[in-house]
Amino acid sequence: MINTLSKALLSLTYLVALASLFVVLPMGATPVVQKLALALLAVHLLECLLAFKAIKSYAGPLWVSVLLALLFGLLHWMPLAKAARQAAADQTPV
Repeated sequence: MINTLSKALLSLTYLVALASLFVVLPMGATPVVQKLALALLAVHLLECLLAFKAIKSYAGPLWVSVLLALLFGLLHWMPLAKAARQAAADQTPV
């Protein structure tokens, strides 16, 4: 639930920033929203570099996983890393 809401808010931020390239947002919000979107993308790019091992474990194409990581950051790669850790723990002999 929280993950879905967070992804929706991130998507809305990117959509508003994209729209702000074509229309002026009220109350001078245009540069703020654009800078926020760029900052989010920059942080998520850094996350991609640091969490590439988890990003590679995505079941689909790598480019889709990288795109999702750029858009959603840890909301995308953290479940992948958790699943990989769980799979490794399940294979460990007791």
